[in-house]
Amino acid sequence: MANGERPTFLERVQAIDRRIIFLFVALAVSLPLVFHVIFPEKISPIVSSMFDRIESLPEGSRVLISFDYSPSTVPEVQPMVDAVVRHCAARKQKLYLMALWATGQNITDETIHRVIEKEFPEYRYGEDYLNLGYKSGNQGLINVILTDMKKMYTTDVHGTAIDSIPMMAQIRNLRNFDIIFTFGGGFPGTKEWVLFAGDPGKIPVASGVTAVQAPLLYPYYPSQLLGLMGGIKGAAEYEYELIRRYPRFANVAHPGIDMMGPQAVAHLVIMLFIVIGNIAYFAGRRREAKRQGTP
Repeated sequence: MANGERPTFLERVQAIDRRIIFLFVALAVSLPLVFHVIFPEKISPIVSSMFDRIESLPEGSRVLISFDYSPSTVPEVQPMVDAVVRHCAARKQKLYLMALWATGQNITDETIHRVIEKEFPEYRYGEDYLNLGYKSGNQGLINVILTDMKKMYTTDVHGTAIDSIPMMAQIRNLRNFDIIFTFGGGFPGTKEWVLFAGDPGKIPVASGVTAVQAPLLYPYYPSQLLGLMGGIKGAAEYEYELIRRYPRFANVAHPGIDMMGPQAVAHLVIMLFIVIGNIAYFAGRRREAKRQGTP
C-alpha cells in the first residue's frame, strides 16, 4: 500500500484480527444452542438402507451390536447407538451386545441402563437382550466366532454360563445373526467386521463411525456394507426418521438433531469468512497490479 493511501474495505477485512473470527464462530455455535435452533433432516440412501433393513426384519430377529469405541468418540457415536437400540427394541428384536474395545464394555453397560432398562422395562435380560462384554483379539476374535461363537464366549459379562442363557440356545456362530451393527472410530472396527465377518460369512454389516473415518469406508458401500452413518449428520438423519416413523420417541433425547443446528450455522460462518477472505485476497492483488502498472 502506498504511503498516505487509505486501505479499502476489502483490505481491512483481509487484515481482520483472528480473535474477531473466533468470536463469530463462538456465537455461531452458542446462539443456536441457546435458542434451540433445529433444522429438518432428510434421511439419505446410505442411512435409510440400514433403517429399512431393521424395519423389514420380523419380530425376534437377532441383532449383534459391537461397541468398538472409547469415551473420546462418545459425543459423535453414542447418538447413533441409542437410536439403533431404540429402533430394534421397538421392533421387538433380540439384542446381542459385545465390544472389541476394552473401553466399550462400560459404554455398553451405560447404554443398557440409560436406554433399555429405562425405556423398555418389558425387555428381559437373557431373553430379549444380552451383554457378552469385552473380549480381546481384534480381528482374530471375529475370525474365530465366525465359525464358533461359544469357543470364545463361555460366559456372559456377569459370569453366567453361556449355555444356560435362553438367547444363546440357537446361536452357534456369526452366521446365526440377521444383521451386525458395528459402531466405532478406529481399529478394530468396521473394516475388520466387513473383511472377517461380512464378506466371508455373507452377513449384512451396518456401521456408524466418526465423521473423520466415514470417507475411508464409503468405498465398501453398498456391496460390502449395508449402510453407514457418518458423524453427527448420520445420527441426526437416523433420529429424525425414527421420530417420523415412531412419534413416541419425539420426547426422548435426540442429541444428533440438537447438535446439527450449531454445526450447520458454524459451517456457514466459516464458509462465509473463507469466501470473503478469498475475494479480499484477489482484489488486493488486482489493485496492487494496477498500482504497479502491470496487467
